[in-house]
Amino acid sequence: MKKLNLLIIGLVMSFSVFAQKDYLKESEAAKTQRMQWWQAATFGMFIHWGLYAVPAGEYNGKSGGAEWIMETHNIPTAEYEKYAAQFDPQKFDAKKWVEIAKSAGAKYIVITSKHHDGFSLWDSKVTKYDIMDATPFKRDILKELSDACKAAGIKFGLYHSIMDWHQPNANPKQKPDVKPDFNKYREEYLKPQLAELIKKYDPTILWFDGEWIPEWTEEQGKDLYNYLRNLKPSLVINNRIGKARGGMEGMNKYQDAAGDFGTPEQEILKTNSQDYWESCMTINNNWGFAKYDQNWKSAQVLIDNLVDVAAKGGNYLLNVGPTAEGEIPAPSVERLGEMGKWLDINKQAIYATKGIETYKQGDNIRFTQSMDGKTTYVIFNKAENNEVVLTAVQPKDGSKVYMLGVNKPLEWTKSNGSAVVKLPTELPGKYAWTLKIQRSSNSK
Repeated sequence: MKKLNLLIIGLVMSFSVFAQKDYLKESEAAKTQRMQWWQAATFGMFIHWGLYAVPAGEYNGKSGGAEWIMETHNIPTAEYEKYAAQFDPQKFDAKKWVEIAKSAGAKYIVITSKHHDGFSLWDSKVTKYDIMDATPFKRDILKELSDACKAAGIKFGLYHSIMDWHQPNANPKQKPDVKPDFNKYREEYLKPQLAELIKKYDPTILWFDGEWIPEWTEEQGKDLYNYLRNLKPSLVINNRIGKARGGMEGMNKYQDAAGDFGTPEQEILKTNSQDYWESCMTINNNWGFAKYDQNWKSAQVLIDNLVDVAAKGGNYLLNVGPTAEGEIPAPSVERLGEMGKWLDINKQAIYATKGIETYKQGDNIRFTQSMDGKTTYVIFNKAENNEVVLTAVQPKDGSKVYMLGVNKPLEWTKSNGSAVVKLPTELPGKYAWTLKIQRSSNSK
C-alpha cells in the first residue's frame, strides 16, 4: 500500500510538472494582446502604505527613511513590530482613495501588499504579522480596495517585495546565530503569500521590488514568473521579478528576461522606446509618508512628466504615501486633481496612444499618435505670438488641425518649411495644450 501511495503521489507530481505552461515562451502576438489594456491605460497611481506610516520618517528624534526607516535607523525587529499596535487608520476609506485616483485620470492602482519590512497589508494565512492579526484595525485593506477598484472600473495591482527584513530565513541580520534558509522562505512563505494574493484579490498587475539581494537569481525570477502566470495567465508582471533591471533606468540588460515591462525609477527614459516600460515617480521626495517632506512637485511638473512619458511610449505610475490615519495627504490630492482636470480636456493625446520616432520638438513640444496612426497630437506648454510653429512634425496638405477643448478647426499655413498654427485667443485649461492633426482621406 505504501508503494502504491508513493506511485500515485509521483504520478500526480509528474502530471503537475508537465501541466505547467512555459509563459516565458509566449508569442509576441499573445503578449501584445495581454498588454493591450496596460499600454492604453498610460497613467496609474502607486500607493506606498504600511507600518512605516506610523513613525512617518522620524525615529528617536532623527529624520530619514520613510518606508526604509527600519533599515535606515537599524531598528531592531522586536521594536519595529511595536508600530503594528499603533497602526489603526480609522480615516481609511477605500472608495475615497479610488475616487481620488479616478478623478486624477489614473486607470490603475498598485498598492504595497508587503514592503521590505515584511508587514502584510492583508489577512494572510501564512503569517500573523499582518493587518488582521497584529494591528487593532482588524480590516482587510486589500479586499476593500480591490472591491472599490472593481466597482469604479479601475484596474487593481499589487506591489510585493521579494526581500523581507522580518523573516529570519530571508534576512541574515534577523537572527545572526541562525543560518537563513532562503529556499525555504521562497517556497514556504513568498510563493504561498503570492498565491493568496491572486486567489483573494484577483490583481491585474504584480509589481515586484527588492530583487537586488544576492540570494535572488534570474532563474528564481523566471520560475516565479511561470508559477504566477500559471495561476493567472493574464497577469502583467514587471521586470523586477528577475535580475535583468539595469540600474535606476530600469530597462532590461539582456533579452529573454523574466517580466513584461521595464521600470525606470524617479526618472524618465532619455529617448523613446518600443519596449514596454513604466516610469514610477513620487509626488514629493519619498514613497512612504514622511511628515518632514514638504517638497511637493508642482502640477505643471507632473503634467509635463506625464506628457513626456506618453510621447516616449511609456506609462507613468505616480506615487502617494498615505498617513497612518489612512488619508492621502492634501497636497497630493490637490495635484492629482489638477492632473484630472487637464486630462478631462487632453485625454485623447495620452490614453491609447503610441510614441513615434520624432517624439519632440525642442523643450516645450511633444508628439503622440493614435494607435491607428491616423491622428497626431501636438502637446505644448508654451506658445509665443498666439501661434505654434511646427518643424519636426507637420500637417499634410488637406489635414485639419483642431485644439482639444475647442470645437472649430484652427487656421494653419505653411511658411519657410514650417507649419504655422494660429491659436485661439483664449486657450482651454492650463499647464499644456493639445493640437490634433486629423489627416483627411485626401491627404498626401
